[in-house]
Amino acid sequence: MKTRKIPMAAVSLLLFIVMLVSACSNEASPNNGNNKAADAPDATNANADTAVSQAFPRTVTSANGEEVTIAEKPQKIVLVHWGLTQDLLGFDLPSIAVTLPFTANPSFLDTEVYKPYVEKFDEVTVVGENTAVNLEALLQYEPDLILAGSVTNKDITEQLSQIAPTILIDEEKTNVWTDWQSVITQFGVILGQEELAKQTIDEFTAEVEQVKQQLSSVEGTVAYLQVRDKTIWLQGTNYAGDYYEPIGLKAPEEAKGDGIELTLEGLAAIDPDHLFLGYFNYNDKSLPALSDEWEKSEVWKKLKAVQKDQVYAINGELSYGYGPISRINGLKAIADALK
Repeated sequence: MKTRKIPMAAVSLLLFIVMLVSACSNEASPNNGNNKAADAPDATNANADTAVSQAFPRTVTSANGEEVTIAEKPQKIVLVHWGLTQDLLGFDLPSIAVTLPFTANPSFLDTEVYKPYVEKFDEVTVVGENTAVNLEALLQYEPDLILAGSVTNKDITEQLSQIAPTILIDEEKTNVWTDWQSVITQFGVILGQEELAKQTIDEFTAEVEQVKQQLSSVEGTVAYLQVRDKTIWLQGTNYAGDYYEPIGLKAPEEAKGDGIELTLEGLAAIDPDHLFLGYFNYNDKSLPALSDEWEKSEVWKKLKAVQKDQVYAINGELSYGYGPISRINGLKAIADALK
């Protein structure tokens, strides 16, 4: 995977570079060496490429009301909303640039779960971390199209539109943190890959139904904890809803909604029958986890889930992520633990 990180330039330098790139692009040939649309399609993907090519040109309305016309299949796409990265990974694209939720090194894209998704791209470039977008790196990537969030990226929308056509996902109409199905449906419309988006949603729906059947005999309440080094959170139904009612599992009353930060005494008051510890140090046990201290106490040892040997460790960073990759892997982890 190719990544590039370049220090953030000053705004004045950015504007100068934008004008310079614009002037150069007016003189350049439209079929330069970086334009993969000018190349003959790979024979193995000929049918898919033909279907996508027939979908263009298309006009998409951005969240700000601007109509953006996409003349042909974009070859280089930037996604600057850090929370939607995995929503883009399932699409058929030659090259993408993304911002990451945490850090570029190490990156969750380098993990075994994400490798099959990442390796199908010719290029994956990192252009920021969380809400900090490296505009200079983005410029050097030379995108055909930029995808952004109307709220998350509102402060840089003008700069983005100066670099390439920019489409904003309306975060006031779509809860991008819980409704990944709507996000990838919108991506499918933008990219001319509606069927691929639908296929992903259908596969997830089938997985939910299969897991529900597998866990039909599970009794009692189930609690999912997000375990950090200094804090532990009860995952609420607003954010981990896929793991409760849709698969036939009962949430504690305290988990209905956004969830809450827990103390050990607070967990004892909830006292669930089944307890999932979603570790954020799952892949690196040298990092601390608050539950390590809790497990030494008598209060912990008296929990119903502990006494019944119904405490399960899962990868919290993966399972609690936003998007189909996280959710499908989370469902499988839960099914493996409970069945």
